[in-house]
Amino acid sequence: MEQDMKRSSGLPKFPESLWRATTDLKAFPRLAEDIETDIAIVGAGITGITTAYLLAKAGRRVTLLDAGRILDGATGFTTAKVTTQHGMIYNELMHHFGEENARLYYEAGAEAMDFIRNLTAELGAECDLVTEDAYIYTTEDDKTKSQLEDEYEAYKKLGIPGEWTDRLPLPIQVTGAIKMPGQFRFHPLAYLKAMVQEFLKLGGTIYENTTIDEKADTDGPVILYTERGQHKITCQQAVSASHFPFYDGKGMYFARLHVDRSYVVAIKPETAYPGGMYLSVDQPARSLRSVTYQGEELVLVGGEDHPTGKSDCTHRHYENLEVFGGELLGARSIPYRWSTQDLITLDNLPYIGQLTSKEDRVYVATGYRKWGMTNGTAAALILRDQLLGQDNRYSELFSPSRFKSDPSLKTLVVENAGVAKELISGKFDMTHDKISDIGPGEAGVVRHNGQRAGAYKDEQGKLFLVDTTCTHMGCETHWNEGERSWDCPCHGSRFGYDGSVLEGPAVEPLNKLDPEED
Repeated sequence: MEQDMKRSSGLPKFPESLWRATTDLKAFPRLAEDIETDIAIVGAGITGITTAYLLAKAGRRVTLLDAGRILDGATGFTTAKVTTQHGMIYNELMHHFGEENARLYYEAGAEAMDFIRNLTAELGAECDLVTEDAYIYTTEDDKTKSQLEDEYEAYKKLGIPGEWTDRLPLPIQVTGAIKMPGQFRFHPLAYLKAMVQEFLKLGGTIYENTTIDEKADTDGPVILYTERGQHKITCQQAVSASHFPFYDGKGMYFARLHVDRSYVVAIKPETAYPGGMYLSVDQPARSLRSVTYQGEELVLVGGEDHPTGKSDCTHRHYENLEVFGGELLGARSIPYRWSTQDLITLDNLPYIGQLTSKEDRVYVATGYRKWGMTNGTAAALILRDQLLGQDNRYSELFSPSRFKSDPSLKTLVVENAGVAKELISGKFDMTHDKISDIGPGEAGVVRHNGQRAGAYKDEQGKLFLVDTTCTHMGCETHWNEGERSWDCPCHGSRFGYDGSVLEGPAVEPLNKLDPEED
């Protein structure tokens, strides 16, 4: 049984995003009728909202839909670093895609940054936008330092602004770092809230708590159906701006994406923070940036990433970050903690464009590799041009139909071997608890009517019993103690302790079981 660990006194009992807690967002209705629109956009994060705004500004009739609340996915749980320094990526891209394409990736991100800056000023968004230097660094003197040196050489070859340094403003002893000037941080939801308001003024429509789970097979207009075919949306074009595409279209996205989870604690430091945004290239990764909260400075300490559903004790990840932040800066308190997950493609470049080479009316944007502020904005700019029939110089680079045999083929084999392993091992997992051994606030895998089941007792001792089999493709979910959810290790679907869908690609909840029937 996975019991609650003895929690550090500084950590909040329940996870909550600082961005969500400090942003008052308007509620929107559930779709309750059949509708027609020019363009339907599924997923109301930074990509969906920005794409919707751009298309509405171009005169299109746009409907934005989300399975939950707007901005309640990855965008609401980001660290919101706005930078083109995406870890050690440029040397890899240069060798795999060539210098020209590696430079295009950088330029797409730089244009996205300029767009955010300019739109922030245009909308008058009060989003605490602060220019910062960004750093990637290593504390090791081995292969990792050599890789960082290769990354710096790639900067020079590609003309990317950056400088090598052996010191950080932070009290961290490093063996090397790359500083990229002129990056920035902001409050992502304050920025996007202003964009939502402008989108509505332009005539846009938003529906929340509306799950799209089917697309009609027709040569005419695109027809999307809500959950269980209750209502339909008829449109000329559709965009999937959710994590996994709501419609696969034989694109095999379930096999071409994998999901990683990461964690954040927001600490009130005891010592002054020197500014800057930081990311270690060592493992486990460590991310740092500051934010203004109630007139004081908090420091967001992030990292501890791992494949979703594949961590024995998720709460330990928060504790590790608490220890790191406390040793580095001291921690007077920790008002917030949260986690998120993001999708990663086979070759580390996002998929942006037509769903498949044959599907020219449905578009997709996904696989941002945890850099959604710039990649998500770049995706919106690319999709805007494609949907309006205009050329975009980044289209070929990000095309979802690309397939590079190295490293894509190897990665595809490894990822699907991992899924097969989870499908088999989960079914034959013989580690089970007794319901009577599970205490309040605890969960465990139990036997119910001779089958594997998930049991959770809330703080009042009420029992919730669910079938742990993921409703997406049949893998067995695992208990996430830090978030109190059942997480699928195959494709990242997440379910509440009551079986409700928290994150897709699953659209159906876990089957609820009756404890009295055992």
